Amino acid sequence: MFETFFSEFSSDIYASFFDPRKRLFVGYLGCALVIALAWLTLLRKQQIKHAWRTCFDKNVWLSKSSRADGLIFIINRLLFTVLAPALLAKLTIATFMFQWLQSSLGYRPLIQLADWQIAASFTLWLFILDDFARFYLHYLMHRWPALWAFHKVHHSARTMTPLTVLRTHPVEGVLFSLRSSLVQGVSIALFVFLFANQVDLITVLGANALVFAFNVTGSNLRHSHIAIHYWQPLERWLISPAQHQIHHSTAPRHFDKNFGATLAIWDRLFRCLHLSEPGTQLSFGISKAEQANEHTLKQLYLQPFTEAAALVRNALLKPRIIQALIQRR
Repeated sequence: MFETFFSEFSSDIYASFFDPRKRLFVGYLGCALVIALAWLTLLRKQQIKHAWRTCFDKNVWLSKSSRADGLIFIINRLLFTVLAPALLAKLTIATFMFQWLQSSLGYRPLIQLADWQIAASFTLWLFILDDFARFYLHYLMHRWPALWAFHKVHHSARTMTPLTVLRTHPVEGVLFSLRSSLVQGVSIALFVFLFANQVDLITVLGANALVFAFNVTGSNLRHSHIAIHYWQPLERWLISPAQHQIHHSTAPRHFDKNFGATLAIWDRLFRCLHLSEPGTQLSFGISKAEQANEHTLKQLYLQPFTEAAALVRNALLKPRIIQALIQRR
């Protein structure tokens, strides 16, 4: 049993860096490094040696915050090796959704399109729906105090490296896993219902072609200290690394801005888009009152449960308190 667990855990760790469907695939990390070096040498006019030192600043990579990122990564991989089989699978959702569509409509309006058109449509649909679902769950995690109690583990990072993307509380990890399964399950069911067995996905190295494009163009620089910004008209459509760094900023004017992962249109619709500020020095993290023990395992894993429970308890008690006051009057 232990050997099976260790094998699954090892495979998960290996896949995190060598599976092109994963954000931290070494190929994507290599692309991010090339882009960062090009940005620093060609546009910031740094010497290559200086640019290299900037990318691998030991004050960032060896900081207490970054060490916490690594510890969280290992612990979460251990936890999800156990939890993964219990999570709702996308095929379960797809089967349920397909049967619901079938029983609700009573017939299948099969649409005839060329294979490439179906594949292109499915690839685009899945990318857009997934991006919106990611944005909206992220938005709710900032708006709902009980969810923020868990999400602020991610925001407690004082320095950022690509590994910071996985600095998440397990509760947030479960929610995002369920979100992914729901998006994929609904999308598969809908397209199979409409196009039968012709549904296919355009992939590069096994990854959605659009996700692959997002990753090779520097997705991992969003969690870094290299503030690459786009032209402002483009930042109204695509979230730049600098814009996501603003999302992590401690400056009050940056709070609750730029929730999007790839597309900026959701932030525009919800009026929370903030364009990058070239030349502005940002600091990352959460409020000073919460920074004392921000990287301890107790603060990262247990404190969110305490805070969330207190918030839920207070929310449940408020109606009773109001009702009691009314009755006294």
